[in-house]
Amino acid sequence: MQFIVTILAVFLLLCASEVGWRKHWFNNEVGRKFVHVTVGSFVAFWPFFLSWEEIRLLSLAFFVVVIVSHQLKIFQAIRSVQRPTYGEVFFALTVGLSTLVTQSKAVYAAALLQMSLADGFAAIVGTRYGRDNKYHLFGHNKSVVGTAAFVVTSLLLLIGYNMFGPGGISAASVVLVSFGAALLENVAPLGLDNLLVPLYVGLLLANL
Repeated sequence: MQFIVTILAVFLLLCASEVGWRKHWFNNEVGRKFVHVTVGSFVAFWPFFLSWEEIRLLSLAFFVVVIVSHQLKIFQAIRSVQRPTYGEVFFALTVGLSTLVTQSKAVYAAALLQMSLADGFAAIVGTRYGRDNKYHLFGHNKSVVGTAAFVVTSLLLLIGYNMFGPGGISAASVVLVSFGAALLENVAPLGLDNLLVPLYVGLLLANL
């Protein structure tokens, strides 16, 4: 029953984002990141009510939906960004691959939230306030405020992990994980940060 409810919840979130995008309630980047933040944050807590096998199955289903969406041009809110990116494909893969990195529910949640919240807020803040503080790194257009939003959100998530999860990681490790994730977000091409950031955070937290 929980498996079916989860599928319906994701479908409703995708439909809500599509309606918002078509009615111009938000611009392209915000519309895409609405899906990124809401669905990604929901996925982060799947281990608390779904089995690892069910999560891997849903990851495969996500991947198929993304490919079909590209071919049939449905759910355009998730692919409305103008620059070349395969972020939604990497997102679908990350959901399942992260279950192979750790069997800890708290580590999985922390890793996925780095992708959904830290990366999502970085894009939204950068789009809104980063026009006058842009910089270029390996051909990528980034902004100081966007990267700062990523680092602050990442640090807060890791502090929360220490307070409410298994914790036990030092302040130096928190900074290492956060700034390492921000670096990956800056340099990863074509949306690959959606895969690299959560896997990096998951591996470090699982082994610290």
